Parts: sequence; C-alpha cells; structure tokens
Amino acid sequence: MAQQVRGVIARAKGEPVRIETITVPDPGPGEAVVKVQACGVCHTDLHYREGGINDDFPFLLGHEAAGVVESVGEGVTEVAPGDFVILNWRAVCGQCRACKRGRPQYCFATHNAKQKMTLADGTELAPALGIGAFAEKTLVAAGQCTKVDPAASPAAAGLLGCGVMAGLGAAINTADVAAGSSVAVIGCGGVGVSAIQGARLKGAAEIVAVDPVASRREAALRFGATQAVGPDELPDINQRLTAGEGFDYVFEVVGKSATARKAYEATRRGGTLCVVGAGAMDDQVQFNMFELFFDEKRILPSLYGGGDVLQSYERAIALWRAGRVDLEGMITHRVQLAEINEALEQMRSGVALRTCIEI
Repeated sequence: MAQQVRGVIARAKGEPVRIETITVPDPGPGEAVVKVQACGVCHTDLHYREGGINDDFPFLLGHEAAGVVESVGEGVTEVAPGDFVILNWRAVCGQCRACKRGRPQYCFATHNAKQKMTLADGTELAPALGIGAFAEKTLVAAGQCTKVDPAASPAAAGLLGCGVMAGLGAAINTADVAAGSSVAVIGCGGVGVSAIQGARLKGAAEIVAVDPVASRREAALRFGATQAVGPDELPDINQRLTAGEGFDYVFEVVGKSATARKAYEATRRGGTLCVVGAGAMDDQVQFNMFELFFDEKRILPSLYGGGDVLQSYERAIALWRAGRVDLEGMITHRVQLAEINEALEQMRSGVALRTCIEI
C-alpha cells in the first residue's frame, strides 16, 4: 500500500524549498523502498533548486544518504528488508561495454525506479539524481541500494553516497597521486577536504588547501593539508613551494570555469589537473591549442571518484574504521528536515563543511 511521508520539494527555480507530503508507492519489480536515516547536503541540491541541472520541477531533493531497506519488489535479490544501505546514484546495468570492461562509473544505461513518487495531488516528482532522499522514505531502483557494514553510522556512511567518494576517489583512483608529490586543492568544502584526505593517504609531501573561507582553510589543515591559503595567495605559494613551476597535481573542486583556468595555470608542465567540481553546461573554459600541446598537462575529469562505487564504499568504510579517514569530523552541522532552508544556506555561504539532515 502506498505511503504518505514528508519530503523536501523545490517547486520553482530559486524559490525556498518546502516540506510537503509526498506519496511513495509500494516497490514494483526491481525497486526498493528505503527508510532514510541521514542525508548530507550537497552543492548539487543547490544546483537543482536553482535550475542548474534541468527544469523538471518539482524536484524531490537529496541524494547523499544512508538508510534501511523497508521493502523490496519482485525479483530483487541483492538487498532485503532490514539491510543497511548507502544510496548511490549510479545504478549500473552490468551489461554495457563500460560495465564489462570493469569501469561501471561510465555505464551507458544507469537506471532509476520506474514508478514515480508524487505530491498529494498526484503531481509527479523528479527525484534528485534519481534518489530524492530529503524525505522520510524514498523509492529507488534496487541497484541504487549498496549494502554496507551496519556498524557504520548513518551520517558517516551517507557522506560516501556522493561528496566523500567524489573527493577521496579523485585522489586515489583518478589522479592516483604519487608519494612525495605536491598537491593543491582548490575548493575545500566536503568534496575538497575528501580529496585532501585521499592525497594524504597516497603519501603526498605537500598538500595546499585553497579556499576563500577562513573556517574551511582551518578545517583543511585538520584533515591533512600542510598549508592553507586564500585564492589570491595561490601564485605566491606556488612560487615558494615549486619555484613557480607548478604543482604535480591540482584538484579543481569548485566547478567554475574561472577556477578551472587558475587550476590549469597552477599545474606544472606534465602535471595533472583533476576536475572534480560539477559545473554548469553553459560555463565554458578556454585553453589554446599551443598550451595544450606544449605544456602536456593531463586534464582528468573524475566522475563519482573514478572507480567502482560498490567496492569503493566498503574500502572507504574500512579506512574510516581504521582511523585513516575522518568522516564524522566533516559534519559541522546536524539539523532536522524542517531546517532544510537553513542547511542549504549553510552550504551556499561556505559556513558548513558538510551539513547532515538527520531523519
């Protein structure tokens, strides 16, 4: 029987979001209903609210979540009621060329639940990244439920659903940071700090955190950065640490053309620029053909951490349990569902490293 629960709805571009009653149908074949326990607030949620992803309003926001499977539909075997799961937004097909090559993050045929959650009046909702986890319960494709160690706290595990995996994986998988190297991370929110932790795990000698917000710079030092500076100080520290030659690895974690360009300029010849920030489709960055050829810098986008998330979640949890990755410390604010507009403002302003909605 369909259930009515509370969820966070973005009805129109730029408007404050609202808590509304939504209808969650019983799971159909290949689907699952999950009781959400915790959900992190990600910049992607802001992009949805501002119409930066698409204009399929109304949206059911939230995607960086963990919870417990409540019920499953016909044919579901990978999870069962009572399983503790992380919700991942790349439910892969397992059959396409990318999946068969062991690169499921590039899957050609990711899928979501086929049924639609709705408002009380029957209006169909578009769940953010196919998840819609700013809600007491949500309907997803069973493949979006990744069963993990139930000893992990929901708040910590939920962060792996997007931000932590994106940053940690960018350093460990995509860039594959070399021991003893120099690293700069531009943008030190939750994803950037995760990249810093990944670079530390890989043995980078110098890790420079770059962010305009003083509290984020201070936090970056706690998570493994060796130095932290404002954006205007990047050229000076580049000169001091590398004699102006540039860093071995630069991570752009803002998703803006201006910072991508600065990141490119801060990368040494033959070095690696890793693009982690998700930007807008109409935000163009410019490079000239001469510098692309002559500088031979690698430009590596990193989608969802550049690896198989089904394996990466458990590895990250193992690192967390061993005390080598700090997840709980990244949560600077914990709020209830009704405080969602305050939580979005904390994210937008840079006050929060990560805000967790506890449901």
